Formats: sequence, structure tokens, C-alpha cells
Amino acid sequence: MIVHRKKPATVRSAYCEAEREEIFRRFCVQRPEPRGELEHTNPFTLVVAVALSAQATDAGVNKATRALFKIADTPEKMLALGEERVRDYIKTIGLYRNKAKNVIALSQILIEKFGGVVPQTRDELVTLPGVGRKTANVVLSMAFGQATMAVDTHIFRIANRIRLAPGKTPDEVEERLMKVVPKHYLYHAHHWLILHGRYTCKARKPECERCVIADICKSPEKTCDVPAPLVELPRQVIGEAVE
Repeated sequence: MIVHRKKPATVRSAYCEAEREEIFRRFCVQRPEPRGELEHTNPFTLVVAVALSAQATDAGVNKATRALFKIADTPEKMLALGEERVRDYIKTIGLYRNKAKNVIALSQILIEKFGGVVPQTRDELVTLPGVGRKTANVVLSMAFGQATMAVDTHIFRIANRIRLAPGKTPDEVEERLMKVVPKHYLYHAHHWLILHGRYTCKARKPECERCVIADICKSPEKTCDVPAPLVELPRQVIGEAVE
């Protein structure tokens, strides 16, 4: 009997290994210690914040959760608060009714199945209501120091726009990025790409004149071939991010 094995996804990138190394070297010089821009105090509040950030800006989520996390920073406190009061805190966020329901449900599951502790594996995290693969990857990276690639709208756009790791779905882009990003840069790579997409390679109009990889970039949308000065940027101020 002939067994047909599934072929692994082709690793496609417009850049050779040396070019990819240089791209992330420059990102590293620009932002040596990139950070996510969602405010949180522990793994639980991070899970909640990332779940709330779906179809919302980090700045908007931060404004809504500052008061919430002051009184409910554990699954037990969140459950005691109740769905109606959680709604009141997050009503400025899109889809807040369904998100409040998920926050209460995930808090209950954390208590009942995980002893109130946020699990440290992707398979367990995605069993929580409102937690998908992207959310799980963010939590694994930011809370537990694992090298993951959380493909949000910014990373999906960047990977395809500059042809670093083009793919038709977030999962496809994630798989390819994990293969093409130099291993020693992988831990910070998703933050570098998110911040690059948020502040430089913007969705509506990329600001190529401010891009440190303008000379390497192979995007057909590129408007400038001269890279911006490669200098370390000021330290990020979490909580004042703009989108």
C-alpha cells in the first residue's frame, strides 16, 4: 500500500537568509526590548486584555481595563464581580456584551479546571472562551517567555505586503514566519513586526521615508529606497499607544 504523506508548507520569502538577518538586526537596534502595549499586571489580566483587544485598539482596551483590573485582577475576583458589572467597565469596547460573557466564562473555567492559574500551553489556553490561537500566542510570549508568533492584522499585512512570509491565512503566515525569522531574533520578532506595522508600515499609507529597512524592502508599494537613520527609539510608554 502506498502512503501519501502531506507535504510541508513551502517556505516562501522574497528575502535570502542574509537579508532576513539584516532586517531583524535593524529592528533590534531600533527597539532592543520591544514590548506589547496592553496594560496588565499578571498572566490572568493579560489573558483578559488580549481577549478584549479583538477588533479594538490597545489604547481603547487600556482605558477600559485600568479601573476593572484594580478591583478584579484574579479569576475569583472577576467571577465575583459578575457579567453585568464587567459589561459596565468595558462598554466602550466593541462587542463588549459578548466579551463580558467570555471573561466571566473563562474566569470560571480557570478556577474549575486550572486551580485559578493561567495554563502555559497553547492547547490548554485555546479551550478558554474568547481565546484563540493568536491570543494564546501573545500570552505564551508575554507572560511565559516562549518564542511564538502571534499573527494579528498588522503582522498579517506586513508579512504579505513586504513579501517576508506571504500567506492566505494567519495560520499560514505564522507557520512561514516561524521558519524564515532567524532563530536568535524569534522571541521579539512578533513585537517588532507589530510595532513596525502600527507606526511605520501603516495600513492606509506606509511611511517609507521613516523605515529602517527601506533599502531592503521588496514591497511593490514601496515609495522610498533610502532607509531612515538606524538609531534606538525612545523607550515605549505603555498605555499611551496610538493606532
